[in-house]
Amino acid sequence: MSSREPDRGPDPSESPAENTERGAIQPRYRRAFGCVTWVNMAVLIFLLVAFLLVLPFRYVGEGDVYSATLLGLAFVGIALILPGMALGAALGARTYRVENAVGARAGAAIGAVGGLASYLFFSLVGNLPLIAVPSIVSLGLVLYALFATGGPVRWRRRAVLLAAALSVLSGAVAFLVDFDPISLLGALVSTASAAAGGYVGGIGYARAGGDAMIPPGSTIRRKEPRRRSR
Repeated sequence: MSSREPDRGPDPSESPAENTERGAIQPRYRRAFGCVTWVNMAVLIFLLVAFLLVLPFRYVGEGDVYSATLLGLAFVGIALILPGMALGAALGARTYRVENAVGARAGAAIGAVGGLASYLFFSLVGNLPLIAVPSIVSLGLVLYALFATGGPVRWRRRAVLLAAALSVLSGAVAFLVDFDPISLLGALVSTASAAAGGYVGGIGYARAGGDAMIPPGSTIRRKEPRRRSR
């Protein structure tokens, strides 16, 4: 992810016609809006993958595992929509585009950690609030990795790894104290589903904003203008 904040004006490499056409909305605001759109797409992918992964349990017993697990996952996804949109807009407005592969990998990793930490927090905060504290710290580390654009990439990567370790440790302690197979299934499905949603969101993060948000010196290819047929 780029460590520089985008300029407020249009890209000087654009033609005057493109600048005039896009002058109504500054590029960084277009990128912010694009990131919000992709956050919504990521949440939809999260819910879709969660449904598909839990669907086989619909035919196990009386379907209690299916209902309880899917209800918890749906609550997590819906609860994160509005905060995710706000964070997506803030992040998009202050960053440049990145390569698709970089965005997809980072999105999948951050999505997996965020999905596990969020599920554990909502599951534990009622009965085991002390064990839920590491989940809050994990989410804080994830936010640091996203928004500390001026920091070294290695520190941001370590923050994500530390967040993952804290979430796994918190979940392990919780299951040792009070093992619940439905919660374990929910945690695993939430992690996998959020990784898929984060992958899609990461691709959107890499593409949002168009050519005007390509950082200087980047290897990202600009879109070639379409030839008008006569």
